[in-house]
Amino acid sequence: MSLLASLFFTWGFITVINNTLLPHLRSVFELNYTQTTLIESVWFIAYFVASIPSARLIERIGYKKSLVVGLSIMALGALLMIPAARLPSYIVTLVALFVIACGITLLQVAANPYVAVVGTPQTASARLNLVQAFNSLGTMFAPLFGGYLILGRSNSGTADAGHVLTQAERLADAQAVQLPYLIVAGVLIVLAVIIARFPLPEMGAANSRVSKAERASHSLWRHRNLVFGIPAIFIYLIAEIGVANLFINFVSQPDIGNVNHERASHYLFLLWGGMMVGRFVGSVLMRSIAAEHVLAAASVGACIVMLVATFSSGPAAMWALISVGLFHSIMFPTIFTLGIKGLGPLTEEGAGLLIMAIAGGALVVVQGWLADIYGLQMSFLLTAACELYVLFYALWGARTTNAFPDAAT
Repeated sequence: MSLLASLFFTWGFITVINNTLLPHLRSVFELNYTQTTLIESVWFIAYFVASIPSARLIERIGYKKSLVVGLSIMALGALLMIPAARLPSYIVTLVALFVIACGITLLQVAANPYVAVVGTPQTASARLNLVQAFNSLGTMFAPLFGGYLILGRSNSGTADAGHVLTQAERLADAQAVQLPYLIVAGVLIVLAVIIARFPLPEMGAANSRVSKAERASHSLWRHRNLVFGIPAIFIYLIAEIGVANLFINFVSQPDIGNVNHERASHYLFLLWGGMMVGRFVGSVLMRSIAAEHVLAAASVGACIVMLVATFSSGPAAMWALISVGLFHSIMFPTIFTLGIKGLGPLTEEGAGLLIMAIAGGALVVVQGWLADIYGLQMSFLLTAACELYVLFYALWGARTTNAFPDAAT
């Protein structure tokens, strides 16, 4: 579990570097909000493209080797960011980020169900929330890392609002991403070597894939918790990624936080810190309170603070947006464990579909489009609407149907 927690930390850290990378690239390539959020859309399209191939690879070579392959793919993508910065090239940047995301997808498909089923079904949500808390620890430190090594070392990150960069300044800023991604690549390679030498236990027989003949008699679509869980993950990711990616631009506005991008990244640290705290608290709560009840309460809280962020201004709007991290914290791991509950030998396939649903983050481009047309603040109404579907899932959609006897409790 300690080693798996390090994986969750690593991919959380790398994913959230994008939150500081996007405002940086927006200045370097002179992008509007739609073009900026398109970068993150490419990242999450990788989940759609790579999830099913990842599940098949795990079936062929096993969990341990798949984790090593995933880390290696991520390292390759991180190294591609160096020529992307030297050119500099928007297209090569998109390719590099897509490769990194494909590697993370493989890790997600392998590690999430592995953590969920290596213990008792009754504590699966608590267990996954615990390791996801280490994911949030990574996401909490990433803004400081990116803020210092990317925004803090660039003209766009330290300039006052409204400053227009010269061509020479944009070219100099593009080089700022080389060092952080070189460091990331080195860490990933070291972690891959450690995983390759570590004896991980196999998943239990009750969760192993069935033969083709036996598989034909089972259907994933008879499990309501999975059928409604897939869109729940998809829709939740629109909310989480929209908040995180537009956070720095939102807080930097004169009528909200009135700070530069580097200082805004420090507040982003608090958003992800709230997610870490929420997951540790959620892990404890779910040992005595039903996971779906905790999820329902979190969705109501998230909807309320998003409405405050949309219709207020100044510190009230800024702190409301920061606080949504606390409510978002338990959503992904809880929806995931509720979604695979009772799937038994269909767990791997169900997990692959749930991880594929992370592609919902690609629709952050819709929020970018709304921000360009109606304003950045009003675009967060989309986030508030997403929270309502999570509430529906917690109250009704998460109820298990046709659960396998060995995993029904």
